[in-house]
Amino acid sequence: MRRNYLKDAVRVYNVLKRGGIAIVYMRNAYAIMSGTDSALLKVYTAKKRSLNRPSGLVANARTHEKLHILSREKKNIIKKFSKKYNLPISIIAPYKKKHPMISKFSNFSKSLATKNNTVNLLLNSGPLREHIADLSLNDNFPLIASSANLSQRGTKYKVADIEDRVKNCADIIINYGPCEFFKEGKTIDYDGLSLSSTQIDFRDMSIVRKGVCFMEIYNIFKDEFDINLSLKL
Repeated sequence: MRRNYLKDAVRVYNVLKRGGIAIVYMRNAYAIMSGTDSALLKVYTAKKRSLNRPSGLVANARTHEKLHILSREKKNIIKKFSKKYNLPISIIAPYKKKHPMISKFSNFSKSLATKNNTVNLLLNSGPLREHIADLSLNDNFPLIASSANLSQRGTKYKVADIEDRVKNCADIIINYGPCEFFKEGKTIDYDGLSLSSTQIDFRDMSIVRKGVCFMEIYNIFKDEFDINLSLKL
């Protein structure tokens, strides 16, 4: 399937800026994105997702560098991990509250994009999301994303598997076929649900969620950086 990442990123971004909703391919799963309060509420309604469950900000390495408040040592670890291994990983960390992008949030959107003074940024999820994140950051127009599926029903690696209720709320769908990390019968958790991204809280280096490539990520942090990731209770 032919892919034009930059062209498709511009198409998606233009839809989002107009208040629309997009479903897009990522390496680890399909995601659903929005950029306005009304679109975000529509996404949550379609997904049957509780408003007590926050989502992530559409991001890349530039977004992380500009928004996250972490020591230079921890930022260098993330940079080296991303450059050498390029595995999808969600970084949870405090953020710069006065950054122009954050200041664009309404109270409603901010309540669903942040939690306990942290923001969740998924990195290394592929060129399409990278380009969309660049457009977002250049305009300081924040975009919120979560997995394109009914809440608590497992992420989807193929557009055909996304529930109609979720697909039907999208104004644009970028279908690049099965996600890179999809492996039949292997990308599931102990409950039989499809895995999403691995989430790590960098405040205390704890595991918030085990996702795709979890054991690889865990071993890299242990062997390469001498960090034993702990399981957040």
